[in-house]
Amino acid sequence: MELSKNFDHQTADSKWYQHWLDKQYFKSVPDGREPYTVVIPPPNVTGILHMGHCLNNTIQDVLVRRARMQGKNACWVPGTDHASIATEAKVVQMLRERGIAKSSLSRDEFLSYAWEWKEKYGGIILEQLKKLGCSLDWDRVNFTMDADYSQSVMDVFVDLYKKGLIYRGKRMINWDPKAKTALSDEEVIMRETNSKLYHLKYELVNEDGSPLGETITIATVRPETILGDSAVAVNPNDVRYQHLKGKKAVVPLINRHIPVIFDEYVETDFGTGALKVTPAHDKNDDMLGQKHGLEVIDIMNDDATFSEDAQLYIGMDRFDVRKQIVIDLEAKGYLVKTEDYTNQVGYSERSDAVVEPRLSMQWWVKMEPLATPALKVVMDGEINFHPAKFKNLYQHWMTNIKDWCISRQLWWGHRIPAWYDADGNFYVAANEADAYAQYYAAKGIDAAAQHNNELSQDEDCLDTWFSSWLWPFEVFDGLRHPGNEEVKYYYPTNTLVTAPEIIFFWVARMIMAGLEYEKVIPFKDVYFTGIVRDEQGRKMSKSLGNSPDLLKMIEEYGADAVRFGILISSPAGNDLLFDVKELATVKQGSFFINKIWNAMKLVKMWEGRQSETASETPHFAVSWFENRLAEAATEIDGLMAQFRLSEALKALYTLIWDDFCSWYLEWVKPGFEQPIDKGVYNKTVAFFSQLMTLLHPFLPFATEEVYHQLANRTDDITVKQWTKFEAADTSVLEKAAVLKQVITAIREARAKNQLKPKDSITLHITTENEVLYNDIADILSKQVNADGINFTQEAVAKTIAIAVEKDKFYIESQVELDTTAQRESLQKDLDHQKGFLNTVMKKLSNEKFVANAKPEVVAIEQKKQADAEARIKAIEESLASLG
Repeated sequence: MELSKNFDHQTADSKWYQHWLDKQYFKSVPDGREPYTVVIPPPNVTGILHMGHCLNNTIQDVLVRRARMQGKNACWVPGTDHASIATEAKVVQMLRERGIAKSSLSRDEFLSYAWEWKEKYGGIILEQLKKLGCSLDWDRVNFTMDADYSQSVMDVFVDLYKKGLIYRGKRMINWDPKAKTALSDEEVIMRETNSKLYHLKYELVNEDGSPLGETITIATVRPETILGDSAVAVNPNDVRYQHLKGKKAVVPLINRHIPVIFDEYVETDFGTGALKVTPAHDKNDDMLGQKHGLEVIDIMNDDATFSEDAQLYIGMDRFDVRKQIVIDLEAKGYLVKTEDYTNQVGYSERSDAVVEPRLSMQWWVKMEPLATPALKVVMDGEINFHPAKFKNLYQHWMTNIKDWCISRQLWWGHRIPAWYDADGNFYVAANEADAYAQYYAAKGIDAAAQHNNELSQDEDCLDTWFSSWLWPFEVFDGLRHPGNEEVKYYYPTNTLVTAPEIIFFWVARMIMAGLEYEKVIPFKDVYFTGIVRDEQGRKMSKSLGNSPDLLKMIEEYGADAVRFGILISSPAGNDLLFDVKELATVKQGSFFINKIWNAMKLVKMWEGRQSETASETPHFAVSWFENRLAEAATEIDGLMAQFRLSEALKALYTLIWDDFCSWYLEWVKPGFEQPIDKGVYNKTVAFFSQLMTLLHPFLPFATEEVYHQLANRTDDITVKQWTKFEAADTSVLEKAAVLKQVITAIREARAKNQLKPKDSITLHITTENEVLYNDIADILSKQVNADGINFTQEAVAKTIAIAVEKDKFYIESQVELDTTAQRESLQKDLDHQKGFLNTVMKKLSNEKFVANAKPEVVAIEQKKQADAEARIKAIEESLASLG
């Protein structure tokens, strides 16, 4: 069969992925092998494949494929997250396009539309992961709102409530007025914002309301919230305000009289030293309000329009109120001055709306009892973070943890399992029947008098993360069927690959849940990927339009090239710059794959040109590459064990492109119309196959195709076991290093002196190691087109003279030589070597250095001196020989 000019990814990708599926290579069932388990960070059911997914899932696939080839029972569990806020927004948008308002629907009607949307779009991203080559066990797809999974979420809620770890209370929360739901602190993105600082004066009055004849000035970035003020606070040690004890301030525009309170919380040297206190709309103000028993006045509706309690601007949006109230305050003489001000403003991670602090009745999880053991397992090294720097970040958050607000004012999600009676009492139960049983028992109602219509379920849903924190064990049904065969075999999982921005949302909480319910850590290693950024350093996002179309890239360049492009530039935990316009690393991956393809075509050309028998004398190139392969495989194993995947890929790239293609194949290539030694050919195919095995986890499609093209195979590389390599013979590697160095130097010298490759030369060598050059003479002669190699102790006249380390080489040619360029090059090298020697001599002449340095360090410097002196002597002799 005639091979295509380049690797045909469009044919190979689909062919091999279907073949792997047909063979059920990705399917895992418990057996006697060592398990290697990875659970996918479940992408939002709303998601489509983007660069972050590409990086994260490629890394997981590399780890899983490698484990499979190491003989482990690799199990990579796929699934999606129901993503309450994001999905509800998508469904509302779909309804709006159909002319339907969410408010016109009942909860059940809305949920029927939501499930319709999920069934139509929810599996798209999983299908796209197949395009990327991900070797997931597709028989294990989980969804966080599957019936069994949902029941486990209910059971956990009830269990934690019974343990006193879940409670209901009115506390300050982050309110998203666009999504109309509470958010946890981790769902709020703080951004530096250019704002205005407004200085406002409040009239002061006596206890009986009579004017005091003076004012007090406060500064605020949110003047609209003065309508909810309950006090003005000053420091008790501030001499400016001590006379105000028992006095009151008058809220501008609405003339509400509020107390002047004294609290050391107020900083005397910040602003005017006086603070407005609005307990319903600021976390710190809420703290002061509780301490001093202040009135709580909520001036906003759910959508951040002003409520009737605000008295003014009713129904107006908060930001429109800000503009108008500044005008009104200035008109009535309350605005003292306005300043430019930079502050941190919270934005909703989901809707990008400015978050509003708000007092609200919500459900909470007490975090400290769960966080303490979850912190210990990381700090004690039971769970390892890669890179380790994230351990400190984790420790800081866990030691300063706050209770988790888990209720969301949404319909799509796990409905909170609490039922209320007419008196406002609630009953937490895993299902309605259990709730009624509690209710009737509490009321002392006889079973015959039961009506089953007295209770109503909580309208809120649980935070999405409250279900996904169960993921590592619940995908194996660990909670509903404790100790079942699968959870015993696959849990704890091995490696979690995730982004550092969800270390608190998800990683920490999975550790808590795993310890609470399985009594053991959920995973042993956590690999944190970096953020994919464009060439300007901006995080890739749809809103910026700076993210490439990943599927289009895969279509154009192939999955392997895209995987290469994202992995080659992604050291663990560090952000990576991805060239969106040029796609440089993706194109580099494509070139690399075609380099491999063309190397394979070259080897296939030799298939019918083999000698009848194999030579008994081993070919130096074969001995060298056998050792080089062993050396590289050991290095790659070490890098992979440290989760340095990008560096492992770079090592493979160098091994294949440079060592195998550029050197080894050239060294063993037969002459024109000459046969290749049968033994050398067989070794070459074996080496090529081993290289494809090492590379397969990174570039699965091309390696499988090349593996099968090299020879008639009945096995597949995707399940082929690693070759165990012996330790490398360093003496052979050192010989090859000299050979490459000499070939390069002679080729450069030929080129500089305009000696064409077809012009043969005679090579004269001055060396103390003739045995070395005899071992490599055949390859050296062929690579530099030398018709003879002689050894000499004298300079050879009328030749091109070069020095490589301590050895000298005289290139003799029948072509008349112009040695000008060679003399200039040697002189440049001589100047460099003299400068280097001078630096070494300064260090060795320093008595303090020699006296204090370790003997082995001094010995290294002395060797540098000897080597530099030898090179200088060789270069000077070479220059002398040129005249």
